[in-house]
Amino acid sequence: MPATDKKPGTKRSKAPLTTRDNLSSLIGTARKILRKDKGLNGDVDRLPLLTWVMFLKFLDDLEIVHQEEAELDGQPYHPIIEAPYRWRDWAAREDGLSGDELLAFINQDECHRADGSRGAGLFAYLRGLAGSGEKGSQREVIANVFRGVQNRMVSGYLLRDIINKINGIHFSSSEEIHTLSHLYESMLREMRDAAGDSGEFYTPRPVVRFMVQVSDPRLGETVLDPACGTGGFLVEAYDHIAQQVTNPDQRRTLQRDTLFGQEAKPLPYMLAQMNLLLHGLEAPQIAYGNTLERRITEIGHSERVDVILTNPPFGGEEEAGIKANFPANMQTAETALLFLQYIMRKLRYAGHGADQGGRAAVVVPNGTLFGDGVCAVIKEELLKEFRLHTIVRLPQGVFAPYTDIPANLLFFQRGGPTDTIWYYELPQPVGRKKYSKTAPLPFEAFAPVLDWWDNREEGPQAWKMDFAAKREQTMAAVRPHWECAATERTNTLALGKPIRELEQAISAAGNGDKAALQPQLRELKTRQQAHEQAAKTAQAAGDALYWPIYNLDLKNPHAAEGLEHADPKDLIAAMRSHETEVMRLLAEIEALVAEVQA
Repeated sequence: MPATDKKPGTKRSKAPLTTRDNLSSLIGTARKILRKDKGLNGDVDRLPLLTWVMFLKFLDDLEIVHQEEAELDGQPYHPIIEAPYRWRDWAAREDGLSGDELLAFINQDECHRADGSRGAGLFAYLRGLAGSGEKGSQREVIANVFRGVQNRMVSGYLLRDIINKINGIHFSSSEEIHTLSHLYESMLREMRDAAGDSGEFYTPRPVVRFMVQVSDPRLGETVLDPACGTGGFLVEAYDHIAQQVTNPDQRRTLQRDTLFGQEAKPLPYMLAQMNLLLHGLEAPQIAYGNTLERRITEIGHSERVDVILTNPPFGGEEEAGIKANFPANMQTAETALLFLQYIMRKLRYAGHGADQGGRAAVVVPNGTLFGDGVCAVIKEELLKEFRLHTIVRLPQGVFAPYTDIPANLLFFQRGGPTDTIWYYELPQPVGRKKYSKTAPLPFEAFAPVLDWWDNREEGPQAWKMDFAAKREQTMAAVRPHWECAATERTNTLALGKPIRELEQAISAAGNGDKAALQPQLRELKTRQQAHEQAAKTAQAAGDALYWPIYNLDLKNPHAAEGLEHADPKDLIAAMRSHETEVMRLLAEIEALVAEVQA
């Protein structure tokens, strides 16, 4: 029978499922199972559980590959996780540990293990790995990951179903890993949307892609995200630099000596590890702990980096002990401002093995642009020591639903002072007031600014400020006040010595002489107080002129001015002119009506 013929009644066989179809179906089924468990409350609980289960399967698949490679080379292999805690020991068999036995094995400090012996529970064992490996080793990473993990599932039978599903993923397959990395990112987005509190860990991928593209990290440079959340910037930087790799040595450089991060919270730390592993970084170098715990004056050249890409937490507040790690005149509780100082300190100087100073792309809230006080002092150093060359103003709703606070992207490089600052304002979406969770900012919205980046001209969305000229002009006005203040302070100090001498003379004098000297002392102190007050007044007058130049919250001069920015006198004049025009038209209409009626 010809190959094209079919027997009557036979059904056409379905095309085999693609890797993406298989994995999407597998993950979808696993998530349906998770929804049945009473201990899990939404995606904020479900994704972390799915992550730690996948993490353990991933590690075991990786260890099997490394063990086989060692055997081929005739070398002994030292496993990261010992039996009976490897995935293959307790999870791989479909009829393995289940129900209360499985929960006890995972949750309890001591339990009956899969091999029948009694010993530490799974999580207790994994958390204890920190003491058995070098700092920064994979054992320490695993210990840090599971230090913050809790199994919230209350049904050991449903958990067994989840484990059986995840056992179907082959992490030794590069195709499956690549596909799963995209599925995992979509789950991270869903988790951000499910709870605003978790949104702080996730920066929208279009924003990340834009920041990485224009910063253009190169192979051989070091890249840091000191508040890495779920690892979005490091993943994008890895993908960007991977395109530059052409040989095994370069690949080794990318894998081991290029990407670094730090995260303080256990949940995003675990999610970042998984995200980077799935995207191909074999041993992510993510430090666990609060970046700001380090005294910034102790950061030396060897610790500095070429590129920093980050979105520090908005609106957070740090305790007094953390504030003490920063210079006295720049101490603040505001997390975003402390991170900005840390970033400035961590950027490499030119000439130390680098052709140019380190560069940064940082997300900041509007408050950082217009903030005064300590915030202005920090910006003063930024504009003096660095070249703040671009501020991209993002439209409202980009970070919804986590926050509606308007945000900006700062791009700066060590090697100041700043001369010209360019601004580019991304417009609001056409036909809508703002972006939202259901209608987010697409990467295509950055196309105009990407075209503009290397061919800068002023236009409807772009403008510039000559900061060097503005500062010079301001200093010309400020200098007389500050010089006057300095003179008055000198006069104040000069009176200190005669006042002390007179006080000593009065102390040693007899009663009659004391009365004669007292008026002289009062006169000297009155003069000193007058000089002190004059110094304060002159200093305040100079400060009032000087510090406003560090308000970087400049509105787009090409935008149509809204009513809220218009001068009230102009508004009244406009309304009166409209009223005059209306009255004229009414008069014409009345005349026409009169003609018709006549």
